[in-house]
Amino acid sequence: MVRFRNWAIALTLFAFLAGGVFLTPGLADSGANHQIRNMHFGVSGGNVNDASRSFCCSGTLGSLVTDGTTQYILSNNHVLARSDQATAGEDISQPGLIDNACRPGTLVADFTIASPLGSNVDAALAQLRAGTMDSTGFIEDIGVPSRAVVAPTVGLSVAKSGRTTGFTTGTISSINTSVSVQYQRGCNSGKKFTVSYTNQVVINSSTFSAGGDSGSLIVSNSGHNPVALLYAGSSSSTIGNPASEVLTKLSAVLGRSLSFVGSGTASPLKGNSTSEAQPFVRGFEGHMPQLPSQAADRASAVLEVHRANLMATPGVIGAGVGATPENDSEAAIVVYVDRTSSARPQFAPALDGVAVRVVYTDPFVAF
Repeated sequence: MVRFRNWAIALTLFAFLAGGVFLTPGLADSGANHQIRNMHFGVSGGNVNDASRSFCCSGTLGSLVTDGTTQYILSNNHVLARSDQATAGEDISQPGLIDNACRPGTLVADFTIASPLGSNVDAALAQLRAGTMDSTGFIEDIGVPSRAVVAPTVGLSVAKSGRTTGFTTGTISSINTSVSVQYQRGCNSGKKFTVSYTNQVVINSSTFSAGGDSGSLIVSNSGHNPVALLYAGSSSSTIGNPASEVLTKLSAVLGRSLSFVGSGTASPLKGNSTSEAQPFVRGFEGHMPQLPSQAADRASAVLEVHRANLMATPGVIGAGVGATPENDSEAAIVVYVDRTSSARPQFAPALDGVAVRVVYTDPFVAF
């Protein structure tokens, strides 16, 4: 989640945005379409109460889901529910506080429910107010996503649209990943705490996301199928909850089955097939080599044997299944090490015949 220090800074930023001269190189549309009033998804938004004496915070209104009768905005618990602190009915605005001088923008939804932090997803729903957002589920720079969820695989080419970095593409680096993620109870205030997750999706990239992109829906670059819900990362990695688990956990809390609002025509990406229709998102990277399922399954089985010991090692903040740098078809156990830690863990080059790959990164934090 992105935040601003005080009202004066926010007012200055708002003036730049309103004047159309706030430019950040590399962002889709210079980021402008994602930070102003926009009826599409993948743009700025958040809970109007997400502010402290010195800061205001916002994230991304990622996508649209439905229980068959009612439509809900999908984003993170820490974006819509203020990290388990919101009560039903709290106002959700678009754009978020940080892009509207720390004042509520257009009220577009009412906070409804969240899967509690610690439930292995960081996800929440807000009931959409009629006429305030695009009811087709259109995501800025991506279009209408598919309703069909696709399972994350190593090497899968993906895309997202978010408040801060706009439209970006990347490749899934590890799956079935355990991670330790830092949170703060209030808007840049209050006690910090850590939440542990398993079976997470990680994209290793310094440009895929940044603070404020939390809540973005990560979709397959071919077919625009929901893959994961972005909620955390570092300066070099992005972390997402698998989309299928997000729907399952939120459906259980809501008491009704949920599905994505979108097109029924797109097909899930299957293996390394080259027969899929080409996507209409900008920056399409083409089909990336994906880790064979047999290799991934073998590495996952070995990881389960060693996961607890790896995650208990000082300095380790993540462990999952990926590929070796030399061979996209060779599985590896990927160990994420906090490079800011004083610990300097050492690892064998392989565990039970599966290569070990070490990735040094900053601490994982909820964006």
